[in-house]
Amino acid sequence: MSVSESVHQRIKRFQRGEPFPVNRLYTLGSETAVQKALSRLVKAGELLRISKGLYARPKTISSIPGLKVQPSATKVAIVWARQHKHKLVPQGQEEAYRLGLQTQAPMKTIFWTSGPSKEFRVGNEVVVAKHTSASKLKWGQKPEGALLRGLSTIPSKSASPRIIKLAIARLRLGKTEARETLKKLEHSNLPESWIVSIRETRKTIK
Repeated sequence: MSVSESVHQRIKRFQRGEPFPVNRLYTLGSETAVQKALSRLVKAGELLRISKGLYARPKTISSIPGLKVQPSATKVAIVWARQHKHKLVPQGQEEAYRLGLQTQAPMKTIFWTSGPSKEFRVGNEVVVAKHTSASKLKWGQKPEGALLRGLSTIPSKSASPRIIKLAIARLRLGKTEARETLKKLEHSNLPESWIVSIRETRKTIK
């Protein structure tokens, strides 16, 4: 079987609308041969080139014949981070909004990353990955990571157990998990006023 045929058969296994990196196909032949095969599939309409090194099988909607739905820019950013082994987490303002710590949603979807800053544009949707320090990426997608990023955007003068309990409720943590999460945050780099409120909150969770 030729490289072109092998590539064609392999991508048929990929879920429609889900972006994938080209390096997943390099086991099928040389980089040049694989990229030529992908280019032919793009021209034939069987693949979409989302950004450099990222492709997707187009997803269609039965009610709108001929329309090809592209992956969201957020999905593209996530695949990019996974491909290059970069950490990627929602920025602090996004977490604060999700946890009920602020009422205004961010105007643009922004992620913090250990990789280089990069913009992802799919159609009219724009997602930004901003390089940031390791301290802001601590604990990744875990509850303590979300709390750390969300609380870090709120002025320390607003620190109170009430606000922390609100965020804990949004995370739907059980009592044991909530106590463990808060215990970790007591040793974070949050301002002292937040640490005091976190410690007080943990003591009230029985």
